[in-house]
Amino acid sequence: MKLREEGSLTDAVAKLCAEHDVPPLVMGWGYGVQGSYGRHRAPEGAGKKKGGNRFPPFSRYSGPGGLWQDPGRAAESLAEARIWRKWGGCDMRTFLSTYGAGGTGEPPAGGAAGGNGGRAPLTGASVFDLPDQLAGKADPALIAQDEQHFAAMAESLEQLSADLSDRLDAARKAPGGKGRQAVDRDQEIRRLSARLRALGRYGLDLCLGHMVSADDPEPVYIGRRGLTDSAGRRLLLDWRSPAAEPFFGATHANPMGLASRRRYRWTKGRITDYWDEVFSPDGFAGHAAALDDQSAFIASLGGSRSDRMRDVLGTIQADQDAIIRAGSTGALVVDGGPGTGKTVVALHRTAYLLYADPRLGHRRGGVLFVGPHQPYLAYVSDVLPSLGEEDVQICTLRDLVPEGAAARVETDPDVARLKSSADLVRAIEAAVRFYEEPPSKGMTVTTDDAELRLSVADWADAFDAPDPGTPHNEARDEIWAELLTILIDKYDGDEPDELVRRSLLRNPELRTAVNRAWPVLDPAELVADLWSVPAYLRKCAPWLSTDDIRKLQRDDARAWTLSDLPLLDAARQRIGDPGASGRRSRSDTAAAVEREQMTRVVDDLIEANAYDDGEGLLTMLRQQDLRDALVEGSTSADTEPDRLAGPFAHIVVDEAQELTDAEWQMLLLRCPSRSFTIVGDRAQARHGFTESWRERLERIGLDRIDLASLTINYRTPKEIMTAAEPVIRAALPDANVPTSVRSGGVPVERGAVSELRPILDAWLATHADGIACVIGDPTFEATSRVRSLTPELAKGLEFDLVVLVDPEKFGDGIEGAVDRYVAMTRATQRLVILTSS
Repeated sequence: MKLREEGSLTDAVAKLCAEHDVPPLVMGWGYGVQGSYGRHRAPEGAGKKKGGNRFPPFSRYSGPGGLWQDPGRAAESLAEARIWRKWGGCDMRTFLSTYGAGGTGEPPAGGAAGGNGGRAPLTGASVFDLPDQLAGKADPALIAQDEQHFAAMAESLEQLSADLSDRLDAARKAPGGKGRQAVDRDQEIRRLSARLRALGRYGLDLCLGHMVSADDPEPVYIGRRGLTDSAGRRLLLDWRSPAAEPFFGATHANPMGLASRRRYRWTKGRITDYWDEVFSPDGFAGHAAALDDQSAFIASLGGSRSDRMRDVLGTIQADQDAIIRAGSTGALVVDGGPGTGKTVVALHRTAYLLYADPRLGHRRGGVLFVGPHQPYLAYVSDVLPSLGEEDVQICTLRDLVPEGAAARVETDPDVARLKSSADLVRAIEAAVRFYEEPPSKGMTVTTDDAELRLSVADWADAFDAPDPGTPHNEARDEIWAELLTILIDKYDGDEPDELVRRSLLRNPELRTAVNRAWPVLDPAELVADLWSVPAYLRKCAPWLSTDDIRKLQRDDARAWTLSDLPLLDAARQRIGDPGASGRRSRSDTAAAVEREQMTRVVDDLIEANAYDDGEGLLTMLRQQDLRDALVEGSTSADTEPDRLAGPFAHIVVDEAQELTDAEWQMLLLRCPSRSFTIVGDRAQARHGFTESWRERLERIGLDRIDLASLTINYRTPKEIMTAAEPVIRAALPDANVPTSVRSGGVPVERGAVSELRPILDAWLATHADGIACVIGDPTFEATSRVRSLTPELAKGLEFDLVVLVDPEKFGDGIEGAVDRYVAMTRATQRLVILTSS
């Protein structure tokens, strides 16, 4: 082949690639790739397969969230990965001698090895980025099949991303429409956007590992979500599917049909280590270099923390997985001490149930996840989205009512105890019923030309019109409507019903009677009345003593505390939004005006016959349902719906040992199915938890209760648990203290408060990664890598270094012991206790 000009070699290669179905990309040369022969555009028609299909783009592996890299380095065509395995690493001369005149048409001996000792081609493009000390794990015999599989994954992910992007663009360009059409379009845009965001969170690190059945040598790859190629071949099995259960649940005692299992450790989109576990005596062959059953898990435990919960899906243990996959009928209690993975279980169980339980899917009720405090919510905020679930409502109890944001802690323990009772929450029903009494006497209602008698029985019938469970203020509108219907039925004059209705609505005596018998209520005002009108509280809660009623009264009835929130929530649920009736009335009025205007326009069009599209438009305009559809969506409510109001099909509660009986009512109101996942540790209850979980939950209204226990501490080193155990057992001898599985090799350190700053400075200087926390010093100002928290706000979190400042000042009794125990067990590597004395 004669080369006359600089570009001829590239053109020749491109032509040969097209003729022989070979990716036009070899060792840094190809279309648009800077190589030793310069940068050239592909010639017209080059890069075409037989049948006219282009080669897919030349992608290369990259970090999380994408598959593209700068094309200035060696590249690999992921779309043709298997062919590239034959040709990767050869140079232009070899390629041309093979496919040029007199060539054999076959790659050089050794294929992709091509003289590099059989190693995987183009290490810059390999998924594996193993350090030198793990060179044995880079043996092609161990990873070649994985490389091929990742190449197929990459092609499928590109195609999926392109398809979703095209569909999203089309949806955005589609006409907005009105009413249901607009809603459906918006939902489709949100759905496609969510799928693209989920896809963008990960690249090839969607894959957690693979498992090999004892009956089939072909690996089954497990992913954060399922993935199928264009031919329908399953590339990734969703971790939540029943078929994936052995990947997490298999043990040597119960291998669940597996011969082996491999887990990957991903770092910035590359595999930096992996571990093989073998479950059969004949499965050790070929795994020696990578064989280390617990290394994947133990290595993850010792890693540095950050301000977000780390990804642990690939190392979920068998005891945790069994709880994650448990059914959702009734209440499942997950009891476990510090470091047992309760929060991991709670979050992954949420994602699992949304996948496996048809009651919880899209538009079927959904899931509410309740955490203990805002630092906790920030800590776990990435977990569910990383698992593909973006629609779960996550909140604290404070978030369930508007007054929660500014509520303070109740300082009087007697008042807090009284308000923690579910009985006092149920007194809200009596407080509302006080304003739902029909008049005991009839009345005469005068219209422009008649006098209509409204009897006691008529009032009773109107008050019975709302369905049970209808909020008070919403029911008031229904009562008004029923009263008007009763009175209009009694009218026998000549005026049209609509005129009579308007006359009745303007009647001051009738409006006054309704306002007195069933007034519009404000939830906050009703609760405030309980704390400022002793007689009203006595009527609604007659079991309270005179001393109790006195304690519950306060000067500023609206100085809300956390203990008030369950009553405010119950009042809001029972009463409803006091402004909803007005907004609904304004919306109905606007819709009526719009409908009237639409009718006039349609009538004018029909009468004038000014527009006829030849397809029966004028005929359709005569139909009332089309006119209503034209009006639908032109008026809307003034406020967004309360997404935390429920009902929910399932509720997950973390740190549930802290909830009072009254606070439980907030959740029961939102979950009629009584389907709960309840996660907690009785030994970490700041105010004590002397009864069993079953006793507590049956008392607050749950009856179908299953119990599961986690007894292994995966987080806290033995040295720290040895120091923490006596602290909690001194107050709670029967505390469920878990057993640590690892030793950190660092004893608990003790010192003076004056050493705080030097300790932190030294740690920061020697640790480029990780998060520390100072607990117990409110004067310490937090930084990006050193948090400052109270023991209560540290609950549910974990840190590499924890420094306790004067823990003996945390308090006495159970509360002080629990706070010290919780604070000590937040450390994953090092614990330092500083005292003033």
